[in-house]
Amino acid sequence: MDNSPPTGKRQAVAENELCTAIDRYLVFLKAEENKSPLTISTYRQSLNMYIELGGVSSPAEVSKATMRMYKSALHSYRTRADGELAIRTKNHHLTIVRAFLKYLIIEEEMDVYPPDRITRFKEDPRKVKVLFREELDRLLDAPDISTKVGKRDKAILELFFSTGLRLAELRGLNTDDLNFTTLEISVRGKRGKIRVVFVSEKAAECLKRYLEIRLDHLTPLFIRNFEKANKELPPGENFRLSRISIYNVVKKYARAAGIMSNPSPHTLRHSFATDLLRNGADLRSVQEMLGHKDLSTTQIYTHVTNPQLKEVHKRHHGK
Repeated sequence: MDNSPPTGKRQAVAENELCTAIDRYLVFLKAEENKSPLTISTYRQSLNMYIELGGVSSPAEVSKATMRMYKSALHSYRTRADGELAIRTKNHHLTIVRAFLKYLIIEEEMDVYPPDRITRFKEDPRKVKVLFREELDRLLDAPDISTKVGKRDKAILELFFSTGLRLAELRGLNTDDLNFTTLEISVRGKRGKIRVVFVSEKAAECLKRYLEIRLDHLTPLFIRNFEKANKELPPGENFRLSRISIYNVVKKYARAAGIMSNPSPHTLRHSFATDLLRNGADLRSVQEMLGHKDLSTTQIYTHVTNPQLKEVHKRHHGK
């Protein structure tokens, strides 16, 4: 007599194997690797996609064939806006699957498909989107600083360009992180690494004007609903601007400034880096200010910031 569970139940058990293994991995990232909530959320979203598209219901089923099917599914996947995933995004998902399998092998001593056999897609060299100086000036001048929201948004834009902060880093700032004497901010970046960023005098002045209209005592630097915030007791985390709200600040004023290249907060980070390099800063210093782990990441800016190469071309080509 066959006492095995029906096919549907076997499938549910198998699916639970993959899901519970992923849950254990995310707990490991938090408890042992000290990954940030944002990083864990990103891994969760990516591994949920693997559950949906990977065609496997247990870690033991991962193989060359199923990974090939997953890669094909990534190519076919469309976002809500009916857009194809970028190559970098596809490779990001593959990298997370590799990290998950590596965890299973090392931490749980499971016999699963070797992660180093999962190859990434070939990427074209990254294109860096930066703003021309006149576009940047129009963007920074777009907020109406006669209003409270305008003062806040002006401070956000100036701080982005002054420091090269990532969106999540700027969102996480608190009022006591600012040192107006030294014009410095200590920032916790990726992998929990602390670095110091420097605030220009112009950005510092905009921040002071913004903080002058704050009548609350809440912890977050950039908040919403000023009037309601005045009645709230610290820390007031629920008043901290969301990532999408800050993202939309840049989009809103880019449209108001008539900038057609559709810049994002990361465009201001790129503009910060290229501005430094064009004015003579060395690559390693820019690496430190951006919080890049590897110099190779910073080197994406060199092809647009080397005026010497252009001068050599001008002097020696076509004579």
